[in-house]
Amino acid sequence: MQDNQSTQPNIETMPLLPLRGMSVFPGMLLNFEVERENSVAALNAALSGDQLIFLTAQKNIMEEQPGQEGLYAIGTVSKLKQLLRIPGTRTVRVMMEGLARARMLRVSSTSPCLWAEVERVGEGAAGKGGARGEALLRRCLILLEEYAQFSNAVSPQMLLQIVNSGEPGFAADTIAQSIYLPHEQKQLALEELRPLKRLELICQILRHEIGVLKIDRELQGAVHEEVSRHQKDYYLREQLKVIQTELGAEDEFFEELEDYRRQIYALRLPAEGEEKLLKEVGHLAKQPGGSAEGALIRGYLDTVLELPWRRKTKERLDIQKARKILDADHYGLTKVKDRIIEYLAVKQLSPGLKASALCLVGPPGVGKTSVAISVAKATNRKLARISLGGVHDEAEIRGHRKTYIGAMPGRIIAGLSQARSSNALLLLDEIDKLGSDYRGDPSAALLEALDSEQNYAFRDHYVELPFDLSDVMFITTCNTTETIPRALLDRMEVIELPSYTDEEKLRIAKDHLLPKQRKKHGLAAQKLSLSDDAVREVITLYTRESGVRLLERELAALCRKTAKQIAAGESRGLKLRAGMIEPLLGPPKYKPDPVLPADEVGLARGLAWTSVGGEILEVECNIMEGSGKLELTGNLGDVMKESAHAAISYIRSRAGKLGIDPEFYKNRDIHIHFPEGAVPKDGPSAGITICIGVISALTGIPVRRSVAMTGEITLRGRILPIGGLREKTMAALRAGVHDVIIPAANEADLQNIDPEVRKALHFIITDHVDKILDTALNRRLFEAAQEELDMAGAGGRGRPPLQPSPDENTPGTAINIRQ
Repeated sequence: MQDNQSTQPNIETMPLLPLRGMSVFPGMLLNFEVERENSVAALNAALSGDQLIFLTAQKNIMEEQPGQEGLYAIGTVSKLKQLLRIPGTRTVRVMMEGLARARMLRVSSTSPCLWAEVERVGEGAAGKGGARGEALLRRCLILLEEYAQFSNAVSPQMLLQIVNSGEPGFAADTIAQSIYLPHEQKQLALEELRPLKRLELICQILRHEIGVLKIDRELQGAVHEEVSRHQKDYYLREQLKVIQTELGAEDEFFEELEDYRRQIYALRLPAEGEEKLLKEVGHLAKQPGGSAEGALIRGYLDTVLELPWRRKTKERLDIQKARKILDADHYGLTKVKDRIIEYLAVKQLSPGLKASALCLVGPPGVGKTSVAISVAKATNRKLARISLGGVHDEAEIRGHRKTYIGAMPGRIIAGLSQARSSNALLLLDEIDKLGSDYRGDPSAALLEALDSEQNYAFRDHYVELPFDLSDVMFITTCNTTETIPRALLDRMEVIELPSYTDEEKLRIAKDHLLPKQRKKHGLAAQKLSLSDDAVREVITLYTRESGVRLLERELAALCRKTAKQIAAGESRGLKLRAGMIEPLLGPPKYKPDPVLPADEVGLARGLAWTSVGGEILEVECNIMEGSGKLELTGNLGDVMKESAHAAISYIRSRAGKLGIDPEFYKNRDIHIHFPEGAVPKDGPSAGITICIGVISALTGIPVRRSVAMTGEITLRGRILPIGGLREKTMAALRAGVHDVIIPAANEADLQNIDPEVRKALHFIITDHVDKILDTALNRRLFEAAQEELDMAGAGGRGRPPLQPSPDENTPGTAINIRQ
């Protein structure tokens, strides 16, 4: 910031704001908007000082950053009366009051804004100017009244102000500021320092403007007269049509047939299609007036002729612009973005490349549908969204035969007609929700449409003509591929969209969701702000999902609460931090997975995949005196029950090496329970967890609480690969786990895990249960407990050291060592 006082007595240094297409006159108030960065900086500099700023017009309004040579020397020293920042934009609305004319001597600084040394210039003799001034003022008022007849820019209040002042200079400035003039003429008036000469100039300008406005009004009158004549002709023609209809005239019908033929020839269809449509026109010619079949043929011809047979949009192949659009709309989703960029790159090298079909697979709320919409924008393709959820009828895809009453084309052809482009992007939403019944299988009807080797001649039952779909980009979305037929899935390139990590949700909330909701609820950024810890609190305690839909709803709830408090006058805005969320959103809906207080016998922690992400799956095992029964509870599926039996069989085969009574399957009952019994559970990945839990319960060795595991077990103890590793490891990190045991076959999947998760966890790779017993079981804690019992005289009860009796060290309870 610079000092407004210069070393010379009459020279002032102040911020300079270049104006485009306007000028400010002394004594006048003017509202306008400012967008350029250096102009906003000039306003900020004036606001932080004495609010004085030098306004001058730039010579070339197209110049973005004008220098001293691009600005007029004469401008106005003005006072910044009001400044309003428009939320969500860089635009600033200001109100300026002109104070005095001034001459710019030089531009003293250009960063961060323009500063200029200016010298205020005095005007000629003030006052009414005697008889000549009075005559000029009267003449100017007469011209102004005549100008007011042609324009709404002159108000009665302005005329009254001019009459009351009686000063030529004030009258000239007021008129020049109020009426529409090119900025060059306004600058001439501003640079004229003699009031009477300035008023003479305004009179000349008014005479010219009145002449132009008179010509304009005459032209408008002529146009209005011409329009009225055309309306009269149209009305008479319509009356004539009614008379001809009453008389049974045939000319209109023949004209309609000729119009159909002209449109058919203009399409330049292949011979097969052109011949069929002309034949339909021939059938229409044979129908009597008002017949039902004639209406059906007209509907068919109108539908077919409206199809975009040759209409295409110019595809955007600029990789940088496409990437910028995709990144601006979505955070993450790297695989989808890379695939689209790769397609555009190949399209540049091979323009004849046909579009492919992509299948976006992922849990709800991760952005499958919205990213498809963003892809259409990035590639400059028209978009048509087709929802397939609950569709059971094949005719919904291929259309109905036109012989049926109410027949219409299928959704694919209707989507292209809606998009009005033959190279549109068709979004087939929820393709995994397709059904089938006695009316056919819609998924089978999609086989031809999605096959790039066949869809160049797709036939809709209604249209009955081959339509080229090879330029159409198909993007389908689904939550799972298990319900999609194999033949249909084979025609699509599957791209998985995994669930978001908490850090990704934080970025999405801060960069996309919160600004969107603030704008929707009319809140400026300073009215509602959330710290990173506050957003994490909302994510952890109020949502449990793979995507961000619930998170957006909770942020919308915070915006509503804030708007309510502001409207009621309770606060001027909220700045939320951790610990301030509960009064607004209520008690937490979810609690973090608890960290176990100590290592426990028979309690192992597994990892499970769910539709809303990964979760910790605890396995509780109890050993009791009995007859060898195996009890499995917790709402388990058949696959999980089979995993438990496989684990027991492995333990029996290794009982001697594990230090377990070989007869345990005869004299012990084993109860394996999975908490949260109301939640169905299934899958083979809990096999290793069940095995470790049962070994712990049989040996009395506690399982380390810092270890979680996942993997399918075989009868030989081999660990087989599992799925959902990315979501499972995120659940392990949230639960405070440090070590994660995973199958060796999943080692390559670690590259797909979030870097923050990979950095925080220690992964133990294994292909056999024997290799991780020392990692999963806390033998040192067990041996210390045994020594403590021996010292207390509890070791002479005659039981094997690795087989705890039911009344001592009951499995499932923690072994605590006194210090």
